[in-house]
Amino acid sequence: MKVAKVAKTVVGIGVVGAAAFVMWPGAAEKIMPGSAQRAMEIRGHLPKAVAQHLPAYKVAEAPGAAPARPAGPTGAAARPPVPVNVELATRGPMPYRVDAVGTVQPIASIAIKTRIDAQIEKILVPDGAMVKAGEVLVKLDSRQIEAQIKQTEATIAKDQVAVETAQRDINRYKELLSKGTGTQLNYDNATAAYNTASAQLAADQALLENQRVQLSWYTLSAPISGRVGTFSAKAGNIVRSGDNTATGTLATIVQVAPIYVSFSVPQVVLSDIRAAVQAGNAEVQATPQGSNKSSKGKVALIENTIDAATGSVTIKGVFENADELLWAGQLCNIRVTVRVDPDVVSIPRTATQAGQIGNYVYVVENGVARVRNIKIQRFQDGRDIVMEGLKGDETVVTDGALQLVDGGRVNIKNATTEKGAI
Repeated sequence: MKVAKVAKTVVGIGVVGAAAFVMWPGAAEKIMPGSAQRAMEIRGHLPKAVAQHLPAYKVAEAPGAAPARPAGPTGAAARPPVPVNVELATRGPMPYRVDAVGTVQPIASIAIKTRIDAQIEKILVPDGAMVKAGEVLVKLDSRQIEAQIKQTEATIAKDQVAVETAQRDINRYKELLSKGTGTQLNYDNATAAYNTASAQLAADQALLENQRVQLSWYTLSAPISGRVGTFSAKAGNIVRSGDNTATGTLATIVQVAPIYVSFSVPQVVLSDIRAAVQAGNAEVQATPQGSNKSSKGKVALIENTIDAATGSVTIKGVFENADELLWAGQLCNIRVTVRVDPDVVSIPRTATQAGQIGNYVYVVENGVARVRNIKIQRFQDGRDIVMEGLKGDETVVTDGALQLVDGGRVNIKNATTEKGAI
């Protein structure tokens, strides 16, 4: 342990001595003649930002000594060239896009349930079939209600005979009364009998209409066009109305064409998207995750509130989806094209560096890297859109920037060459 402490002390003294040796070459020269020259050489290899703060010192020439050779390059210029890759900053039109992740949602999803207690007679479509609105899906056993309808139809026929009989009595008693051979009582009774028979006929006709409505409940048809799911019951099973269990829903139909894709975007781009919607230019591209195919649609609606917790707003795009590329519940990569900016400067994302004063890049000019401060508007398609700092056609360093300093020499590795001579 003592040896280790001694070693650490010796190392510490050595570091302090070396720093003092470079900081005050004059004092070092008095202690060790000739050391000032070496200290100034070391200063030449220090970064310019550090060397400029050291005390000034000029090495004195010894009497009768030969003139000193001119000093070589110092600072960044003395460093060996740094191998780098470069690319040109480009200027021109570029689409303004917003990327997000969305979920496919059906515009309509309807559960097929029974409204009466009955036995399933037959299921007319297979599980997962594509059906059209009005197509019959399930037929229930309707023999009982059909028999009741026949009974009611017979009762209505009897009621019609009663009405006709009562009408004849009215006509007869009215004629007798006009001749003075009939009584008013008989005429009034015939009228009452006619009214009673008419009322009974109307009641039975209403009952028949009700039974016919109930008969329609025994045929379960598709209310919308879409794709049906798995049927929870098969032919021969008893289904009951009001069953809220999993088997109470015979099947679910989801609309697949057209279809929604719901996604969220930051509120900072809301005004741009709204302007694009009003102009009719808000195109939405959805790419299912794991697929290389995309579907194009448009913005259907923007929710009327912003989520205060996330600062985002929900948007729904509508897609024709004729090829059923988009599947309900599927995750998709969303790209909204807001507009096309006619004249912007862009650079590869790898060229942008971050420092204490903000973003900057290294621009290569005549084989030397120069720091250029920039302001970034947005990031898109692997490139940064530059608001200030570049005009386009500059050669920027995309690889090797971590080894560079302002004014350092470079050796370009890739085939792209700087505009001008290197």
